[in-house]
Amino acid sequence: MDASQAQRIQLFNIDKLLNQDQGGRRITLLGSINGTPGLLTAERAAFPSDLKTLESFHNSLSQLDNIGENDIYHWYLASSGKSTSGPPDLKLNLIYPCTDKHIKKYSPQTVRMVTETPEIYQKHVQPYMQRMRDEGRLNWVFNIIDGRAERDSVLLRDPGRGQGDEERFLLTPDLNWDKKTLTGLHLLALVERRDIWSLRDLKKSHVEWLKHMREKVLEATVKLYTDIDKDMLKLYVHYQPTYYHFHIHVVHVMAEATSTQSTGKAFGLENLISQLETMAGGTEASMADVCLTYYLGTASDLWTEIFLPLKGEGNG
Repeated sequence: MDASQAQRIQLFNIDKLLNQDQGGRRITLLGSINGTPGLLTAERAAFPSDLKTLESFHNSLSQLDNIGENDIYHWYLASSGKSTSGPPDLKLNLIYPCTDKHIKKYSPQTVRMVTETPEIYQKHVQPYMQRMRDEGRLNWVFNIIDGRAERDSVLLRDPGRGQGDEERFLLTPDLNWDKKTLTGLHLLALVERRDIWSLRDLKKSHVEWLKHMREKVLEATVKLYTDIDKDMLKLYVHYQPTYYHFHIHVVHVMAEATSTQSTGKAFGLENLISQLETMAGGTEASMADVCLTYYLGTASDLWTEIFLPLKGEGNG
């Protein structure tokens, strides 16, 4: 590239930030060169993949600032160079100590679509959920609910409709949201009761409570973030969820649509409510009575312990 080409970047005069992705990795600037308008897009380069360069990157981290922790999860802001000037340009999430399940979750793996019948759920999946809960994997959730951690982060504690403690829930930012970028907004509504592990436990009798939660969550969110309207939010539930304590995701409609929001993972709250309302049977009719199709990573225990053997038996 000749000097004149390189000089165009240096001659670019910035007028305004035109756009920025929710992770701050890509920006588009409106400006001009010698009075002629132009657009400049800057994108952070990908992280290196060789171990030696990664070690060098790790050793260069500076301005480490611990911004929160809960059980085995720790969050930091940091700078990627030795310079102490300027704001941190990295957010670090540390899981320590981590387990084999964490390693599997964050490792690359292929995915498979599976159909979980009521029989498979009752015979195989529900006992697996019980085992996961018994291993203490929900300590960080209970810390938030009981006020032992992230107390200042709780945005709302709602008592429900006056039907007792079993309708109580709270609203808190998702651990991975930067709490600044509104188009990347991601909140969690955590129920306080501990007998609803997933959407499988939702019954027809829960419809009015779910509607109450939906309305209160929307009201609180638009009140806290005044640049957001109710129709700029989507609410969904994961199945399979990362952890077996019922929670609802509250996400800005412009948030980057990762695989966690895709078909086979995210089930819209409004659709769940409608399905429960129109379900045949009395108030005890539930989502445990239906077939659910979703995807699983091939390194997950659900795949290796349940669905892969069932596939070998001709049930996959």
